[in-house]
Amino acid sequence: MEDRVKPLDGVRNFRDFGGYATEDGRRVATGRLFRAGHFGEATDADLAFIDGLGIEFQLELRRPAERERQPNKWSPEEVIFSDIGADGEGAHIAYLQQPELTEDGAHGYMLDYYRDAPFVDRHVELYQKWFDRLGRTDGAALVNCAAGKDRTGICCALTLMVLGVDDETAADDYILTNSAVDLEARLPEAKRTMEAYVGKPLDVSVMKPFMGVHAEYLQTAFAMMSERHGDPLTYARDVLGVDDALTEQIRDRFLI
Repeated sequence: MEDRVKPLDGVRNFRDFGGYATEDGRRVATGRLFRAGHFGEATDADLAFIDGLGIEFQLELRRPAERERQPNKWSPEEVIFSDIGADGEGAHIAYLQQPELTEDGAHGYMLDYYRDAPFVDRHVELYQKWFDRLGRTDGAALVNCAAGKDRTGICCALTLMVLGVDDETAADDYILTNSAVDLEARLPEAKRTMEAYVGKPLDVSVMKPFMGVHAEYLQTAFAMMSERHGDPLTYARDVLGVDDALTEQIRDRFLI
């Protein structure tokens, strides 16, 4: 779908993640499921565009410190968020403050992140609420985090799989982040921003694993779900409460 990525000026990675075919021959509705980074730099034109999408609720995956640092300039009436694990900045800040960093080390850090992410209490609570709310909405829904790629990426991939989209297509939607954010063009700006947070110079090669996504990242999260629960959909059932009844409710609302 050519217009899947919405080229907003101040909101990165804003995308419609509907439109995909399901394995039973149906299709995920467009204009109903959106994903994005934060809204702290949204322009007036961005706000006008988003206001027209009919978004009923927002799943805000950022930690309290992230929300305070870059307050959203837009939100619907209903915003789902969590203060569980309100532990200040993310662990990646402490990692990047280490004296010796390499690209391979940063890549390994991200793999470790994805091994743990599906089981972090805050993520579990929020993902549970997302799926429960999807089963009760007739409007559009939005999920976001800081960059709209990691926490959001896992959530969206699981959502597509619950809807009956095959795992390869769900992974393709995840990888779309790299082109949606124009990774190479953004690296210099992101490098300067992160250097201000960590208080030291950073090599661009170390930034790349943090800025983009890799198929291996999502595969690692799914592998951990499978190791503990058999497969990602069983993880969704056992950990997130997405049983057969809720699955059908969500499909009734979002498949055409």
